[in-house]
Parts: sequence; C-alpha cells; structure tokens
Amino acid sequence: MMKLRPLLAALTLAAAAPALAGTVTVITSFPKELTQAYKTAFEKAHPDIKLEILNKNTVSGIAYVKETPAGKRPEVFWASAPDAFEVLANDKLLESATDVANPNVPDKIGSFPINDPNGMFMGQALAGYGIMYNTRLLKAKKLPEPTTWADLLEPQWFGNVGITSPSRSGTMHLTVETILQGEGWEKGWNTMLRMAGNSAAVTERSFGVPDGVNNGQFGAGPVIDFFGLSSKYSKFPVEFVYPEETSIVPANIALIAGSSNPAEGKKFIQFALSKAGQEILLQPQISRLPVLPYADLSNIPEGYPDPGAIAKRSKVQFDVNLSQSRYYIVQSLFDQTITFRLKELQQATKAIHDATQKLGAKPSGEAAKLLDEAKKLAWSPVLDAKQVSDPELVAVFAGNKKDAEISQKLSKLQGDWNRQAGENYGKAAALAQQAATK
Repeated sequence: MMKLRPLLAALTLAAAAPALAGTVTVITSFPKELTQAYKTAFEKAHPDIKLEILNKNTVSGIAYVKETPAGKRPEVFWASAPDAFEVLANDKLLESATDVANPNVPDKIGSFPINDPNGMFMGQALAGYGIMYNTRLLKAKKLPEPTTWADLLEPQWFGNVGITSPSRSGTMHLTVETILQGEGWEKGWNTMLRMAGNSAAVTERSFGVPDGVNNGQFGAGPVIDFFGLSSKYSKFPVEFVYPEETSIVPANIALIAGSSNPAEGKKFIQFALSKAGQEILLQPQISRLPVLPYADLSNIPEGYPDPGAIAKRSKVQFDVNLSQSRYYIVQSLFDQTITFRLKELQQATKAIHDATQKLGAKPSGEAAKLLDEAKKLAWSPVLDAKQVSDPELVAVFAGNKKDAEISQKLSKLQGDWNRQAGENYGKAAALAQQAATK
C-alpha cells in the first residue's frame, strides 16, 4: 500500500492540473521579435493551449501547406502578402474563421478590403512598402536621403543598395508588384533592374536587407515598413520613407483547411485581432500598423505613421488579383534575370554609369545612340506586358510542377530567360564601353 501512495499522489496532481486543449501551429514569415511576443501573451491568456511557431518565408510556407496531407497541416497561416493568401484560397487550402472576426475592424484601407470578401482570410495588421536607409552611412558617403524609388537608381548609389528576391520573401514580392503596378510593366521593370544593378547583393531572406541597413552593409534598400519602423523605434541610426508608389495592404491571418486543431486555431486568430493582440503591434521592436482604428487603442507612439493618410496619397491602387495571376511568373522572371545574373547586371550598370559620367550631359550622336542601346538592353524586361499575360504562359506557371510536361516547359522558359538576360547584359556592357570612347 505504501508503494501506491506516490503513484496516487502523482495521479491526483495530474488530475488537478489543466489538460492541454491542443497545440496551435502557426506558419509565418514574421521575425522572432513579433512571434515570441504573441506566443508569450497568447499562452498567458490561454494556458491550456501551446503555440508553436513554424518560421518559413511565404513562398516556402505555401509549398509546405500544399505538400502536407489534410489532418496534419498547421492551424494558422500568418504573413504580409495578400496575394499568397489568394493562392492558398484558390487551392481550397483555407477555411473560413469569420465567426471570430473583430467587428471594430474597418471594411477597407483606402479602396482595399481589409478582410477577404469571400471570408477566407482576414487582415491582422496593415503594411506599406518603402525605403529604409542608414543615416550615418549616407552622411559618411555624402549620399542624399532617398524619398522615391528613382533616387536609388542614380549612379552614386552603385554598390550601396541591398535587395532580396520575391521568391525568397513575400514582402519583397509585394514591393516588386507595387512598383510594377504603380509604374506599369516596362517602366516598373526598368526601375527594378536599375535598382538591382546598383545593389551590392541579393540577400537570402527578407531580414537580410534591414539587417544590412542597420549595420551599415547597405546604405538603403526596399523593405516592408515594419522592418524600418522597428529599427527606428529601437534606436538604430535609420529612417524609413514611403514613396508615392507604395500601397497599404493587409498583412493577413487565416485558418488552414485540414488542420489538426481548428477550434484552437480560431482562438489564436481571435486573440491576434483583439485589442490586446493589436496593441502588441505597437511595441518598439515590432512597430507594425494595426487594423483596429487608433481611437480603439492605447499608447500610440508620437509621430506613428497614419495608414489612412498614406493610402490616400498613394498613386497605387493595388490589384491583388493581377498580382496573384502572375505570382510565380514575376518570381521566376526576377530570379532568372536578376538573382542568377546579378554579376553581369552589375557590370552592365557600372559600364553605363561610367560612360554617362565620361560623356557628360550632351554626348555626341553616335555615343548617345550606343549608350541608349546599352540602357535598353540592360534595363528592359525579357518579357513585355502582352507576353506576361499570355494564357498559355499563365497556364504553365499555374500547372502542377511535378507533371513532367509542365516541368519541362518551365525549365525551357526559365533557361531561355536566363540566357537572354546574360546576352543582353554582356552586349550592354560592351556598347557602353564603346560609347565611352567616342
């Protein structure tokens, strides 16, 4: 009987302790500063639920959900890219959670719906896209403070810009799409190619750009606003500016269809949308824009950005359906012509800058012609606006990548784009060097 007492005592204690209702797994691209704050606050509010964070970039997160069988998927998808949620919704991988929506969240930011009209995902924060820059480095190198995307294209910015790829970062994908939609396909790619040509590196993750700006590796770079604002309010020597070609769109949260614990997943979504969950966004190390009106919240930092005012002055009316329809095409085009050809693009860009400086404001007729041709070759997309919307091309990129025929077509297309870009950059560098001798 004596031997049974420790066992009985243990069983009594176990019965008295609250049983875990379940584990909520959240797949997200957000940094640890944000996810840890939510994990701590949510588990305190719901001690019977454990929150697990599965950190992946948005593109990898989509692939993970697609490849995981129903019944074993994570409960919540949480990211800054509304077009990524459209991709998941179109593949029937999201489940409505509107029964836990916060009724105080406005319907729209500017003209953009905060919540999915079909109820498959909801806005949890607001996000804008702009330029983060290091004030100390700019002063040391005598670089002007950038206020527009065009500022980062100037010759003095060569080697001082940091970028990442839209295939590695959902926020960079939104930045690229914002520029493409704000400036048009051809002019938008001209901006992206020139900015990439001025870049020092294409970082492996979206975090690489703000980290590089914080530590002075880069002078500036395109980032989602919370990277710039969190660094600024955490006292790094940085500033962040919203160009006119920006957009304010929701950073979304959604319940994944076929998850293990959907009821507990809804509880996390409800918490993230609550007043307590929204005020976590205002912590200096997070510095995101809430979806709840500022009047409903406490302790708004002085000078904190007003998303409504930014959306009102923005020249971009972001079309999420257009972005979703060419989602993988834009990623692949960027990688084949920029990420995998960065060295050649940098060389062509440097040759054009050098020739422009040597020839002055009014180059001779032949030199001007050679230089214009070099710029066209280096800074024009290998696909025009009509080609990118071709139904056959769209169908190939929307197809099953595991299908042998689809895979073969993709490989050929991507190989052609890569090869064409390499040839264009080589010719552009040669033409610019030739122009400089005239």
